[in-house]
Amino acid sequence: MAALDRAIAGALNLATGGLSSGLLGMFDSRGRVLGLGRAAAHGVSARLGRAQGRVERTQLLDAAHTVIVVLAFFEVLEEALDALVQEDPPLSLNDLLLSRREQISVVGGRPVGGEGFAQTMMQVDAPHPAPHLPYEDTLVELRTWYGRLSLRVVNFLRGLALWEELPASIRSEIADTVHEALPRRAIERYQGLYSRLVVEAPEFRYWSGRLDHQATRAELRRSLTGLEQLLSSVVPRDPPVDVAQSLSRAHQAALHRRILDTETAPEGMRVPTLEEAYLDPDFRVRAVDGQGSPGTEEWWEQAPARQDLTEYLTGALTSEGLTLAPLLVLGQPGAGKSVLTRILAARLPAAGFLPVRVALRDVRADDELQDQLEHAVRDITGEQVTWPSLVRSAGTALPVLLLDGFDELLQTTGVHQNDFLVKVARFQEREWEQGRPVVALVTSRTTVADRVRYPQGTVALRLEPFRQAQIEAWVRQWNLSNARHFTARRLPELSWDMLEPHHALAGQPLLLTMLALYHAAGNDLRGTDERPLGEADLYEALLGSFARREVAKEAGDVLRDAQVEDLLERELQRLSLVAFAMLNRRRQWASTAELEEDLVALLGRHAHKPSSFREPLSQADITLGRFFFVQRAQSIRGGQTLSTYEFLHATFGEYLAARLAVQLLTRLLEHRPVFSMGSEPLDDDMLFALLSFAPVFSRQMLRFARARLEQLTEADRERLAGLVIRALGERELRADQPYPAYLPQRLRATTRHGIYSANLVMFVLLLTKETTASTLFPAADDPGDAWHSRALLWRSSFEETQWTDFAMALSLQRTRNGTRRDLTIRLRQGDQTKPEATDAHWLYRVPREPQEILWQRAYWREIWHKMDVAAGTNDGVVLQALRPLLESLGPLLTTFNGGGSSLATSVLHDLLKLWLHGGAGMSLEETQMLYRRVGNAFLVSDRDSPLLRHLRPVLVSLLDRDLQRFPAQDAQHFAEALSAHAPAELNELLQGRVEAARHRAPQGE
Repeated sequence: MAALDRAIAGALNLATGGLSSGLLGMFDSRGRVLGLGRAAAHGVSARLGRAQGRVERTQLLDAAHTVIVVLAFFEVLEEALDALVQEDPPLSLNDLLLSRREQISVVGGRPVGGEGFAQTMMQVDAPHPAPHLPYEDTLVELRTWYGRLSLRVVNFLRGLALWEELPASIRSEIADTVHEALPRRAIERYQGLYSRLVVEAPEFRYWSGRLDHQATRAELRRSLTGLEQLLSSVVPRDPPVDVAQSLSRAHQAALHRRILDTETAPEGMRVPTLEEAYLDPDFRVRAVDGQGSPGTEEWWEQAPARQDLTEYLTGALTSEGLTLAPLLVLGQPGAGKSVLTRILAARLPAAGFLPVRVALRDVRADDELQDQLEHAVRDITGEQVTWPSLVRSAGTALPVLLLDGFDELLQTTGVHQNDFLVKVARFQEREWEQGRPVVALVTSRTTVADRVRYPQGTVALRLEPFRQAQIEAWVRQWNLSNARHFTARRLPELSWDMLEPHHALAGQPLLLTMLALYHAAGNDLRGTDERPLGEADLYEALLGSFARREVAKEAGDVLRDAQVEDLLERELQRLSLVAFAMLNRRRQWASTAELEEDLVALLGRHAHKPSSFREPLSQADITLGRFFFVQRAQSIRGGQTLSTYEFLHATFGEYLAARLAVQLLTRLLEHRPVFSMGSEPLDDDMLFALLSFAPVFSRQMLRFARARLEQLTEADRERLAGLVIRALGERELRADQPYPAYLPQRLRATTRHGIYSANLVMFVLLLTKETTASTLFPAADDPGDAWHSRALLWRSSFEETQWTDFAMALSLQRTRNGTRRDLTIRLRQGDQTKPEATDAHWLYRVPREPQEILWQRAYWREIWHKMDVAAGTNDGVVLQALRPLLESLGPLLTTFNGGGSSLATSVLHDLLKLWLHGGAGMSLEETQMLYRRVGNAFLVSDRDSPLLRHLRPVLVSLLDRDLQRFPAQDAQHFAEALSAHAPAELNELLQGRVEAARHRAPQGE
């Protein structure tokens, strides 16, 4: 066995990955890990205790894991070969053992070259557990790796001279054992060895996620309180000094700051501190693999929701992964991304970690990352220090970079910073090469994640909205902090019952705070009837409450209530214009410069005297700078501060846009012509300017607009619908562009007219519940044609997703008013259903006759060609499916059966229905009718045309099928209906099939 021991020793030395010779002290003379080898001696934890800092400890743990991966394989290999030796004594085990160099070649998957032993060892890339991966996934990867290693072992053995000397049965048994049984056995051995590692070093528990998740789910954590305790047990005890100590003090102080400043909170309230209020959120985590985008919901569906953030961060911060590529933390505005970086900076044990938090909005975007770090340290501590000096002064502590607000760089600088994560990874690579490994964490809004370049190895983590239990826990702390305030103002405590109807808002921590402040100011989340406020009513009350407080704060006591209300309405209208700035640019944010351009274009210049020698504030700054529900992103580039604004929740902007749109519509009711004679065009200039760049019919906006319009009387809604229809007709005849300086995006004039008219149609439907094409287009001779031409305009004006949303929101019913075609249009209610069947009488304006009629149009090829020339995706999909039918049976597309009480349909439609539905229980009468209608095609078809050659086998096949379903006497009627107008030879063929079926029937009985 000595030879085997030497061979395994070489493999284990290989598995250490070329680390320093000090690491080899973990192994005994036989190459086994102390505490994990056959002697089962305990010593790994003692060796780890002598590690110099977090970095060396992580390297030792990585090496120890690689050792057990290789050890598990070679132990079961030894056992397998030993069993074969005992079965066949002439076989020498020593002859089959691998030398150290040979094992290196096998495990590394490549020969040992001239680059040296250490470099070759670095090629060993055994799978490692990772905090973002389920333990089971690691086992699957390891099973595959063992399979490849088994293949290399067999290939190596086949290259030995001894191999050919062995009996064929022995060679086959060795190959089968190594190929089939060895990977499974190695996995089982690895699991046993890993369990021992978990006992010796707790990090392995967090790397693999082998925790009691049931207990984790039952416990609601606050402020990452367990993180410090878990990490303190695996870091040195040396306290920080100098600048590192100053950073630690600053981070600790953040825990005791209030979550809101005193000006934001109502008077008399006690706002909880960050440490009191922060609840550890649920999250999802997944490696960015290039398949899909972390900015989409579908990408995250593959990652389960987790509730063990403390344990995950413990594993991530003690493994090597985050020193090679950053962890990207994503979330909605107000989800708590920035707060997480503050909490994490405060909770990391200063003896083992050096957290440096950088608010990217406060540093120069064009600076190198090292300059940004040094700038942040100076801002936090007041001390000027270079990055290398700071790291050296921290001793063995692991630097942790907390880069907060990457989305702000993207929003304010565009694509200029889309490679920021790549730059961070390059910085990490440089620091690794310099012996200063650093962990990096970057925060960003989820919606910009699709605009990012991801370095290899990036892991994304998304913060999830609060669950009910988390909301209730947050509310308990809020009520505890403000019990005196509620008592003094005789207010009920905030409760889950009040918040449940608004769970979509309460799930985001910052928006939950906003609801709590609204309640604490004496406002009720229920209406006068004690029922929860409706969605639109809540938004009106919520936004109005915060805006009113800001207006009153600025106006003081010098204004009357009516004047305050007037100022409040102005502010809300300005905010609504900001909402349109985002909507009409088709994104959820807008820059200060863009907002300023819009406000000036729509409202004109606003005189504002500066109160100091600073640069005067822009209208955008004046409008948005003081509102709690508006978030400002900024970065510094070229010495200039670039800012963008967005609402804390996208629905705030949707409500404000719908609110202003309804206000502008209702002002049409005030239209009074100057002269009693004639008519005067409606003034819809502002309405056209705002509603001609983007559709306003998302489901949320439709709900908001409907709620606002329902506040009108029924008479006013009816009159307003008529005025909107009038505006629709008048605007189509106007070529002017009101407010020409307002250009949130450059669109063709026809596109703007199309978007505007589609928006107006939606508002008519909200006002009337249903309308008709003749009502919408009263001057049209054919309302059906008028609707069709507008639908083509709308389709060309919208992006495909917008056109889909518009079409899916409507349901149509084709009607007639005497001989005039019309359409009834409604907003679709409930789930999607099939459109009603189309009647060719309506399409071709053919009067319905009491008797059956047949007509044909000869332009089926033109239909095919026009759809092809349109080159649309939808047309192309339909043409691809129909091409075989058009090539063989094209004339049947425009040959129609009509009259009687049935719909007029094409012969091709009838043939397809007979084929597809005939075998699914169609009645005798309907089947016979379809055969008759298909047979009518012979009345208008040339008896020698290719059409009949293609149609004949189809009809024979269908008749044969139905002869088996129906009695022969009934099937006789099918043949008669089909062949009434058929050529003689086809008639004889069909009758022959019926006779043959009659003769078979008695035999079958």
